[in-house]
Amino acid sequence: MTSNLNSLAEARRAAASPLFANLDGDIGVSFEFFPPKTEKMEAQLWDTFRTLEPLAPSFVSVTYGAGGSTRERTHATVARIAAESAVPPAAHLTCVEASRAEIDEVARAYWEAGVRHIVALRGDVPGGEPYRAHPDGYANAIELVAGLKAVAPFDISVAAYPEVHPDASCAEADLDNLKRKLDAGATRAITQFFFSPDAFLRFRDAAAAAGIAAPIIPGILPVSNVSQTRRMADMCGTAIPAWMVSLFDGLDDHPAARQLVAATIAAEMCRRLYAGGVRDFHFYTLNRAELSYAICHLLGLRPVANAKDQAA
Repeated sequence: MTSNLNSLAEARRAAASPLFANLDGDIGVSFEFFPPKTEKMEAQLWDTFRTLEPLAPSFVSVTYGAGGSTRERTHATVARIAAESAVPPAAHLTCVEASRAEIDEVARAYWEAGVRHIVALRGDVPGGEPYRAHPDGYANAIELVAGLKAVAPFDISVAAYPEVHPDASCAEADLDNLKRKLDAGATRAITQFFFSPDAFLRFRDAAAAAGIAAPIIPGILPVSNVSQTRRMADMCGTAIPAWMVSLFDGLDDHPAARQLVAATIAAEMCRRLYAGGVRDFHFYTLNRAELSYAICHLLGLRPVANAKDQAA
């Protein structure tokens, strides 16, 4: 009886506390951008970067298009961040449709531009075709990580998949592949986006049980466009819960309300991850600041004075 009374008292205290009351801002964040295609998109990217910069992210990453299609734009964006901000930039680099010599040349150019962090990915073949390695290239992300380490002492991040990579034969094989990437020289893993905190926490625990000690950072995608998110989720095998889709029903013509719902969903997911011991979050911004900034604010993170000069 006493145990039941204590549990009831704890439940009442939890219900009485504001949802985000116990978050102290003791988190680390990073943000992902994609390279702009037009002058207008470039202006938007830099507005987004300058808005998020005061949150003192541990790094910001810039994606690399399928088959290296954005190679020059990715390099230009990363090089500008390295030159104009104290926030460390990370450049995505893939194996697709490039020889080892070409990839090594790109890596050396990043190093010379002051870029010390690479997000090393196998990548996808343009057009959605099955993956095939370049005959003279790195066969996979494991080889890419080892090759980058041979070029320069890069800090390297790799990808992880809480709901299993679509090409993996099983969850155990996928975890083994992650471990081999880390053993090849990667420092941390950043996950594909997901919408189930429990899926991430189970994955984190399974990774630890498999002997993986490196940090695994959850990738957070704030959703405001359900159809776009569904297309992205279909490509990477991420499940979208029906309850989440239903929350966006009827909001097509109400963008402000859609933003509020999106921020609330993502912040609550982060709160549950925080309760599970997570203290670092990687946000897929889609080159827009509002949602990521709002979520960080709800998690207790506040701008740092002179963050532009003090970012680590």
